[in-house]
Amino acid sequence: MTRATATNNKWRRRSRQEWETVFARFAASGLGIEPFCAREGLSESSFRRWRSLLGEPSTQPAAPAMEATGFVEAGTLKLGGTGRLELRLDLGDGVILHLSRG
Repeated sequence: MTRATATNNKWRRRSRQEWETVFARFAASGLGIEPFCAREGLSESSFRRWRSLLGEPSTQPAAPAMEATGFVEAGTLKLGGTGRLELRLDLGDGVILHLSRG
């Protein structure tokens, strides 16, 4: 008998905790989604939906912790005679920060 049971031809509902247990079994199984769902008697669409709702566990190693650094003295800017200052920072992904004084 499969882990999913049918009552009057309707699949029983699983709690969030039960789905988390299913995903733990899936991760340990080494199977793809289709064979795992067939073995467990699960609907692939329900499996995929719940996996997207609960979030897929990361398969990438965690980034190493950044070493704490102290304050770095950057000095002061000599403005010359204009008193005007412009700073433009390209933050990536099309975002540009533009600061001006004067």
